[in-house]
Amino acid sequence: MSTSKEVSENQAPGAAPPAGVSRRVFLGGVGVAAAAALATPGTAAAQVGEVIAAPFAGLTATPVDASAAALARRSACFQVRKTSAEFWRNQGTVDHPTNGDEARYSNRLGNHSKSLPHNQFGEVDAAAYNALLHAVATGDAADWGAVPIAAGAAKLTSPQCGLAFDLEGVDAQAIAVPPPPALASKEMASEMAENYWMALLRDVPFLDYGNSPLAAAAIADLNSFGADFKGPKINGKVTKQTLFRDVAIGVTRGPYLSQFMWMNTPFGVEEVNRKMRTLVPGSDHLQTWTSFLAARNGHTTESAQFADERRYPLNGRDLSQWVHIDVLFQAYFNAMLICGTPPDSSDNGGGLGVPANIGNPYRGSSNQAGFCTFGGPAVAGLVCEVPSRALKSTWHKKWQVHRRLRPEEYAGLVEVTLNQSPGRYNGILHASLFSSGVLDAVQSHNGGSFLLPMAFPEGCPTHPSYTAGHATVAGACVTILKALFDAENTIIQNPVVPTPDGQGLVPFVGPPLTVEGELNKIASNVATGRNIAGVHWRSDAYQSLRLGQAIAISVLRDYRTLHNEVGPFYYNFRGFDGERYII
Repeated sequence: MSTSKEVSENQAPGAAPPAGVSRRVFLGGVGVAAAAALATPGTAAAQVGEVIAAPFAGLTATPVDASAAALARRSACFQVRKTSAEFWRNQGTVDHPTNGDEARYSNRLGNHSKSLPHNQFGEVDAAAYNALLHAVATGDAADWGAVPIAAGAAKLTSPQCGLAFDLEGVDAQAIAVPPPPALASKEMASEMAENYWMALLRDVPFLDYGNSPLAAAAIADLNSFGADFKGPKINGKVTKQTLFRDVAIGVTRGPYLSQFMWMNTPFGVEEVNRKMRTLVPGSDHLQTWTSFLAARNGHTTESAQFADERRYPLNGRDLSQWVHIDVLFQAYFNAMLICGTPPDSSDNGGGLGVPANIGNPYRGSSNQAGFCTFGGPAVAGLVCEVPSRALKSTWHKKWQVHRRLRPEEYAGLVEVTLNQSPGRYNGILHASLFSSGVLDAVQSHNGGSFLLPMAFPEGCPTHPSYTAGHATVAGACVTILKALFDAENTIIQNPVVPTPDGQGLVPFVGPPLTVEGELNKIASNVATGRNIAGVHWRSDAYQSLRLGQAIAISVLRDYRTLHNEVGPFYYNFRGFDGERYII
C-alpha cells in the first residue's frame, strides 16, 4: 500500500524508490470469445480479416516485382512490430492481488454494486452480483449483456474495456497494482474521514485553509489516525500546506491549485479564458436515505444548481465541478499548449515557451527542427494518444480485479450502522472512524444522516472505484509532458493566484514554482478533485497516478524504437516520487 512521505513546504522531496505499481509486465491472456475467434478458421477471424482489408481495397496493389527498397521497408516494419511484441511477451507475468473483501463478506459490503438491484439497506441482490462475477470469470460479451440492473437504472460503464488490446505499449492487463485498503482497516477509516472533511470544506477557498477553523479541525482529526493516514506530512504531521495534497514532487509547494488550472490557454490564434461555470455554495446531494437508495439503484433524483457568474476556480466545489465534465485529457492538453507556446507570441496571449526535453535530438541540430517527430504536432498527438491505453488498463483493475466500493457506498454502511439499523454491521468498520469528530460535523451538515454529501447529483459513477480513470489518465499524460519538455529545469515566470472573488488573477508571492512541480500538481488536482467530489479515495489517486506513469513509460519505450533520428536521443525525466527515468 502507499506510505506516508515527509515533504518540505518549500523544497521538493528527494529521489525515492517508487511505491506501488509493479514494473513487471506481460502480454495478457486472450478473452474466451477472442480466443475462439482466432482459433476457428473461416469464422470470426476470417470475417475480421475481411473487415480489416476493406479500407485498402481501393489502393493500387504492390507489383510482384516491387523494388528492393519497398520490400526492405515492409520487412523492417514487420520486424519493428514483431520485436516490440516479443519484448513485452518476454517480460514475465504478474499477479493481481485483491484485498479479500469480496470473499470475506457474502453480502458484498466491500464492493461496488451501483445500478444493480438493492434491498432496503442498500445491500446488493445476490443473484445480480453473482451474474456480474460470472461475466467477469468468462469475459464473454453475452454474459455481460445478461447482468441484471435495477429498473430504469443508469447502465454499467464499459465493463468490457479492460478486455481490449492495444498495439503499442504494455498490455492493459500486464501491470499490477497493490490491493486497496480492506473495508475493515484503519487506513480505510482514515480515507473515509478525509472524504467527509473534503466534502465539508468544499466551499472554503484553498487559499484560506490557513485561516479556516474547519480546516484546522480536519487537520487535527486526520492526525489522530497516525501512520494509517497516508497523506503527505511535515515532521510527521498533516499541516495546512499538506491538507488534501499528494506526496509527488512539487505538489505541496505554493498554492493548492496548479498554475495550469489558472493560466489562460493559447489555442492557435485563439486564447481560452480559464474562467469556469461553477455551482452555488452548499449544493450537495444524496444527503437523505431516500435519495441515497435511489442512487444505489442507478437513479438520479436531484439536479445541479449553477452560479450566475463564471470565475477562476477557487475551492473544492469548483474543482469538483471541473472534474465532473472535463474532456478526458483536457487538463494536460491545456498544459501542453501553455508549455509549447512562446511567451512573446504575437497572435495570442502567449505561453511559457518551455524548452524541449534535454534528450530531444533536435536541441543541438544546426540545420533541422522537430515537427512530425519531436516537435509540436508530435507532442500534441502523443498527449492525446496515451489516455485510451490508460483507460483500458485502469478499467481492467476496476471490473476484472478489484470491484472496490466507492466512498458513497461506505458512507451508506456508516448510516446503516448508526441510524437505519444499529448493530447490523457491528465490528465491520474500524472503530477509529466512530471516534472521529467528523461524524458529528457531517451529521449536522446533512440534518441528521451520516451519508457523504456528494458534489454530483447522480452521485458516483456506475463503475468500481479502484483504480481511478481520471487519475490514471493524469499520470500517463503528465509523464508524457515531462518526457517531452524540460519541465524539471524550467521555473515558471510570473505565477498567479485568483482574486478572492475569482474574477481576476494577481501575482503569486512565494517559493519558485517549476513546470515539473506544476505538472505533477495538475495531475494531483484532477485525481484529488474526484476525491473532493466524493467519488474516489486517496489510495485510488495515489496508485492510479503511478499506474498511468508506468503505462506512459511503456509507450515511450516503444516509441524509442520507431524513429530515424540518431543521438543524442532519449527521454529524461523524473517520476512522481523523484525516481529518474532515461529511456
